[in-house]
Amino acid sequence: MQKLRLRYAKRGRLRFTSHRDVARTFERALRRAGVPMAYSQGFSPHPKVSWAGAVPTGVSSEAEYLELQLVERVEPESLRAELDAALPDGIDLLTAVEARPGPLADLLVVSKWRIDMPGTGVAELRQAAEQLMAADSALVERMTKDGRRTIDARAALLSAEVWEGPRPIAQRDQKRHATAQVDDWPEASAPYGILVTVVRQTTPVVRPDDVLSALRVVAGLKPSAAASATRLEQGRLDDGGGIADPLAQDSDGDRTPAGEPAAG
Repeated sequence: MQKLRLRYAKRGRLRFTSHRDVARTFERALRRAGVPMAYSQGFSPHPKVSWAGAVPTGVSSEAEYLELQLVERVEPESLRAELDAALPDGIDLLTAVEARPGPLADLLVVSKWRIDMPGTGVAELRQAAEQLMAADSALVERMTKDGRRTIDARAALLSAEVWEGPRPIAQRDQKRHATAQVDDWPEASAPYGILVTVVRQTTPVVRPDDVLSALRVVAGLKPSAAASATRLEQGRLDDGGGIADPLAQDSDGDRTPAGEPAAG
């Protein structure tokens, strides 16, 4: 049995697809691509796919991960290409590597988020972000299946940086296309603030909307309804304060992102 780890992106209008529908889409694509999946036992067998968390519905991502268990050995890049061709536009398979022992979830300790905020000025957002980072706590409420819950969004925030937008997502983040412009976002008529945060993956997970709520609670900032979020990276913090690629150890450091030529 072979285990593969995959990185995929969720883009454009597909960001409105729920995680359950994404999972069903992957199962159909696995069948169309003829992937030799291992199946569970029991009355209703299903392919052995493990998901390492998921972005909320309505949020884009350049760094989602899953594991596949196969009954035959395959070449990871060939599988990536075949499976990517079977997936709909907007769910883009970026990387496939053979997994080493150990849970993938243990490698996904922090997330880097980009929150575009049309209608919010750069200086206004920067001041609010500084207030949030200086606060001891930022208690926000979230509705869950068990009712309303209060969480401390500030406790999970490791950093907050403000950029001026609009700005295309960098190639090192999107890993495939020259830009990752979302086709149905409204065009901004003036520069606006972009909040880039690194958030620890706590329980419960602090999501982009929790960060926006924290800005409202601490600094009185009220983002417009056009605010949109993208997960840029997941992984562990490295010694330099960056986020280490969670699949690097699986590929012995010899990974070339899909669509990019190898150096030299």
